[in-house]
Order: sequence, then C-alpha cells, then structure tokens
Amino acid sequence: MANIIKPENKTIWTIENSSHEKFLRTPVSVFDIHSVSRKDLDELIIHMRKLMVNQKGVGLSANQIGLSIRMFICQLPASNGFGYQGKLYAVFNPIIKKLSEKKVCDEEGCLSIPGLYGEVERFHSITVTGFDKNNRAISLPVRGQLARIMQHEIDHLNGILFTDHARNIQRISEL
Repeated sequence: MANIIKPENKTIWTIENSSHEKFLRTPVSVFDIHSVSRKDLDELIIHMRKLMVNQKGVGLSANQIGLSIRMFICQLPASNGFGYQGKLYAVFNPIIKKLSEKKVCDEEGCLSIPGLYGEVERFHSITVTGFDKNNRAISLPVRGQLARIMQHEIDHLNGILFTDHARNIQRISEL
C-alpha cells in the first residue's frame, strides 16, 4: 500500500477539518489508471471497502480519504440492515451518461459529514460509464438506491457535498 495509501489516507476525511473540507470541495480530475499498478488498485479498493464497512457506509469516493483519484466504491446494504448485498462496485473515471425524467426525494447522510442527514432529490435511474480496475470500459444502468448512492459519490468527485442541495437537514447524535 506504500505507493498510493499514505498515513493521511487511512481515515475518512471530514468537513470538521477545514483543510479536509477544502479538499472535499475541490473537483477531482480524470485519473490515469495506467499510472498505478493493478496490485495497488486492488489494495486501494480493499482499503476503501474496509473503511466504508467500519463506518457502516454504502459508498466512498477516493477523495474522501484524501486521494485525488477519480473513483468510488459502493455496495447496497442488506435488506435486513445488517451487512451488504450484491456486487461491490469500484468505478474509475465515472460519468453519468443518462438520467431518467423521474426524480425521488429521500434521506441521505455522508461519512464526511458525520451526524447530519437531509432530504435530497436525485434521479431515480441513471447510466454511469467508466472503467473497472482492469481498465475495461463499463456501462452501469442503475436505479433506486444504487442510483442514489452513485450520484452521491460522483457529486463527491465533483466537489459537491450532499448538504449543498439537501433540505430539512438534521443532526442525529449517535445512539
């Protein structure tokens, strides 16, 4: 992990630190996947998933751990609320190519903004294109909660936080 992940990338960056917030609000440029070994990419994905799972998140973008790499991971939560279900997505250089007309408002939170939740209107279905860790082109038509998660993560990569367009923001203290 020495090539990509430094000590400062071992935790999730939050807006509680002003330099972290500035970084989180800076758009990430296209990532040259050839600049990093496949082994390093695998280790990055594993590291990000561990952080996401430890914090009970459903998505994490690389800039949320201080890396200027245009990629995110995400996975749907299990229907019983414990763990995860389905595929773990790791998408490099994602672009939203198609948007549904239908939008849905639902509650969101963010690992980089602990304790805050709010209602965010998102497209119900989208198509995301990008590349997998093998630099193969992928096209992901997704809908529902998975579409919401991917839009949230792509917003991160564009320097946008969910609170920038959330309504009814509330602070929830830990139980």
